[in-house]
Amino acid sequence: MKRLSLRGLKKPRPDPADEQISPMRRLFHRSPLSARERRIKHASAAFLAPSIAGTLLFFGMPFVVVIYYALVDNPISHNFVFLNNFIALLNNTAFRLAAKNTAMFSVVAVPLAVVLSLLLAMLLDSRIPLASQFRTFFLSPMMVPVASVVLIFQVIFHFNGALNALLARFGLAPIDWLKSEYNRYVVMILFLWKNLGYNMILFMAALSNIPAEILEVSTIEGCGALRKFFAIKLRYLSSTILFVAILSLINSFKVFREVYLLTGDYPYDGLYLLQHFMNNTFKSLDYQRLSAAAILMALVMIIIIGVLFLIESYYGRDVEG
Repeated sequence: MKRLSLRGLKKPRPDPADEQISPMRRLFHRSPLSARERRIKHASAAFLAPSIAGTLLFFGMPFVVVIYYALVDNPISHNFVFLNNFIALLNNTAFRLAAKNTAMFSVVAVPLAVVLSLLLAMLLDSRIPLASQFRTFFLSPMMVPVASVVLIFQVIFHFNGALNALLARFGLAPIDWLKSEYNRYVVMILFLWKNLGYNMILFMAALSNIPAEILEVSTIEGCGALRKFFAIKLRYLSSTILFVAILSLINSFKVFREVYLLTGDYPYDGLYLLQHFMNNTFKSLDYQRLSAAAILMALVMIIIIGVLFLIESYYGRDVEG
């Protein structure tokens, strides 16, 4: 039998347009769905419909109403005043004080919550002695109600509390911690102790997902611990750092619960936060000012989270999914 030779046959060149199809072309040139894929798509839409409807009903529509109230003079006459409510809000002394205190607290507390929880996770990941005791100490506030945590801090930082009793043994004058310039530090300690445990668990899970082969190769190549962290671990931890930062930012706004239980509606000036302003404005039924403040807070949160996403995409761009 005569053999067929393929030596003289030329292989057709691939079309470059077929190799690199633009995302826009893929979007408009999709292959038709099969019957099974159409059923899956319709079932998915049916399952998602209640959640989407609930989100639009309980979050979307109220936010539209908030925008409307921020642009009218009052809920009765409904005269359109455009940005007058926002200008009046920015000229309000109580709002400026609350915004300044909230910003100062978040700028310090959020980075501390991220950095300290990451350091604790790395410390526990190195298998130090008494690791379980450390873990229990930082996780215990998650299982204790907020009122009980506040009660513990009242016992410690009250004017006649345990800390002042300890200072008196050393001949030092007592300090009214919650009505002095030290009140921010008290709330910051409370915030960190309450949130470090959960953030630490998230970082420990992320550290365990870093490929061991890459770490072993870097050790063989002579990388030190510091370079290994910034060149390898930090890039794999970027998505977790983003999540923990956003979570800590949201929790820093929720610290109003603890401050309210500690000091009430009108605390010392250093602890008067945006949530105090919102709560007191709601009691006075000033919906226009309340709506304008809510929109400004939402815009600031969107900008901050957007910046965090940009930073995370820069550091985590070369990490394989």
